[in-house]
Amino acid sequence: MKKLIVVIPFLLAAAACTPTQQGAAIGGLGGAAVGAAVAGNEVEGAVIGGAVGAIAGALVGRAAEGSNQCIYRDEYGRRYTAACPRGY
Repeated sequence: MKKLIVVIPFLLAAAACTPTQQGAAIGGLGGAAVGAAVAGNEVEGAVIGGAVGAIAGALVGRAAEGSNQCIYRDEYGRRYTAACPRGY
């Protein structure tokens, strides 16, 4: 039963749709684990660690999503940003 309780959150984190959701889920799980291990009160530490981890993970995931912008170089060597080709 304990193994199942540990495995289910990891499966849910892997099933999250976007990098932001994946980052929030993984950050929340990691933060809860660290908070429970470090704090004097395991439950309070897990709640606070999970919240902080979820926020930090969401921010990291959001930064990893990208903006569908690519950097190109023209014939003169100048760099410019424009929309990426479809499917890229």
